[in-house]
Amino acid sequence: MRKPGAVQVDMRLPGRRTYKKMNPNIHNKHMHIAIAGNIGSGKTTLTKMLAAHYKWTPRFESVDYNPYLADFYEDMERWSFNLQIYFLNKRFKDVVDIAKSGEVIIQDRTIYEDARIFAPNLHAMGLMSTRDFENYSDLFDLMMSLVNPPDLLIYLRSSVPNLISQIQKRGREYEKSIRIDYITGLNERYENWIASYRHRLLIVDVDTVKFENRPEDFEQITDKIDAELYGLFSPGRA
Repeated sequence: MRKPGAVQVDMRLPGRRTYKKMNPNIHNKHMHIAIAGNIGSGKTTLTKMLAAHYKWTPRFESVDYNPYLADFYEDMERWSFNLQIYFLNKRFKDVVDIAKSGEVIIQDRTIYEDARIFAPNLHAMGLMSTRDFENYSDLFDLMMSLVNPPDLLIYLRSSVPNLISQIQKRGREYEKSIRIDYITGLNERYENWIASYRHRLLIVDVDTVKFENRPEDFEQITDKIDAELYGLFSPGRA
């Protein structure tokens, strides 16, 4: 049984898994690392920490400049489709730019989360019409036929009470009106999505792995990343 606080590695790639000694030029290789997780799970914080640790280039979610977000939290039904199309447009552009960059990019939130988590949740809650949801889903499917999944997806798993605590702690004005049932619905969909995800995956239980405040917990995450991306010999330890 996995010890409380441990980081779970979940490999879902076909074929045999092998390890090799790290290539000293590995940091020059193009890679796309993405961090997924519910609102308040710590995606932006971990993105910053991993970018600094590995000297990767971060790509952040631009929540402060979203022209729909405040309106959405005030009237979800009216603005849900507008918000999701805005996010889909921005994230598809990010994925295309990342593929062209030639760098190791770490991304705060993925394009999958909008289509697999947020849009279906809004539709199920009656906050997005079936017509709008089907239109949105068709557009997403077309976009995904043109791009590849991340080289590694890091999923930040959290309980709802922990998410609520973190949201309250950071004190963003537009998040004060978020409903608990909305957060709960998102969390259930995150778990269902991750259960069906079939690419390289690292799961971090952020209820117990406090990477922001405990260096040993952050090291636990980087050790797992080193093993997945670079083999048994991690940077600086080969």
